[in-house]
Amino acid sequence: MKTKVTRLLLLPFLLFLPLSAHAEAKEMKEAKVKLADEAKSAILIERDTGKVLYEKNAHEPLPPASMTKIMTMLLVMEAIDEGKLSYDEKVRASEYAASMGGSQIFLEPGEEMTVDELLRGIAIGSANDASVAMAEQIAGSEEAFVEMMNEKAKQLGLKNTHFANATGLPAEHHYSSAYDMAMMARELLKYEDITKYTSKYEDYLRENTDKKFWLVNTNRLVKFYPGVDGLKTGYTAEAKYCLTATAKKNGMRVIAVVFGAPTPKSRNAQITKMLDYAFSQYRTHPVYKRNETVARVNISKGKRSSVEAVTSEPVSVLTKKGQSVEQIEKVIKVKDNVKAPVRKGDELGVLILKQDGKEILHSPIVAKQTVEEASFWDLFKRVFGRFVQAG
Repeated sequence: MKTKVTRLLLLPFLLFLPLSAHAEAKEMKEAKVKLADEAKSAILIERDTGKVLYEKNAHEPLPPASMTKIMTMLLVMEAIDEGKLSYDEKVRASEYAASMGGSQIFLEPGEEMTVDELLRGIAIGSANDASVAMAEQIAGSEEAFVEMMNEKAKQLGLKNTHFANATGLPAEHHYSSAYDMAMMARELLKYEDITKYTSKYEDYLRENTDKKFWLVNTNRLVKFYPGVDGLKTGYTAEAKYCLTATAKKNGMRVIAVVFGAPTPKSRNAQITKMLDYAFSQYRTHPVYKRNETVARVNISKGKRSSVEAVTSEPVSVLTKKGQSVEQIEKVIKVKDNVKAPVRKGDELGVLILKQDGKEILHSPIVAKQTVEEASFWDLFKRVFGRFVQAG
């Protein structure tokens, strides 16, 4: 790998000494009593760095109920980003999709809705029928889509997650953990368009028909907590009241997860406490936005000789409020001998941030666009062009 090193000055910040490890551990222990004492498990993370700010039984496998749809929405957003789906694409509901019980938008067999409309049904109304319709559109069947869900969980390194359906309806061997759910939410939030759906408190489907359907967000915090713009609630008799919430204030985005709260009021109160804690105690210092170009990588035997390498996610430095960040070392490592074809989103290297010689962030950098393999004629023209220029 080729390596490029740059030192970034992140100033001005207040020059207070950071908390000692003992003091921070003590604070976390005290916070545990205050933040999620009524939940079976919980976690609080900062989005850009993934740093855990608080946790309780965070790796315990539990039924996630409709928080399952975070993974469903992630696969939908990936398909859109890769050009396999478009927001205005029509999706026809199968009899199986229309038969889903629980929360639904009452799709009829053969009814068509756009991807945009079905996403609204999933994100706002937690619609099981819309989730299965999208699963079938992407993978051909819910079973095949569930295989994609589990494969994505493996790719993300989630060790306490296994899906049996795309909805979260009760099923054997269907479980996740607070930590894993936070990581799924973190991945989903790379696609900034998703909060255009999850942040809506109410909306309508079939507006120009006599079957107009009113959607009300099951996540009431999007209306009552400033900065909350997602993500997904869940409830079954077994799972109790669950919520994966995200909020953004002053440039910092955090994710809070609660499993197994006894009531909706308790669930919302515990999420609120965690969000309050994060925003009162921490701040982020942005370094890069997602999709910013940080390097150019040479491509052999491609229709283009190089491709831009961009950040795969927002990159920031997290500190306690009042803690200083004086100098950050940026290390960019890109792959050698990259051969076409290269697909948009393929990993081409890594961006590392270091402070005082210690790695504080490790983030993939990826191809900005697809580079197809060159034909013989493409290569001939390239060589001939160089020959003419040299002459």
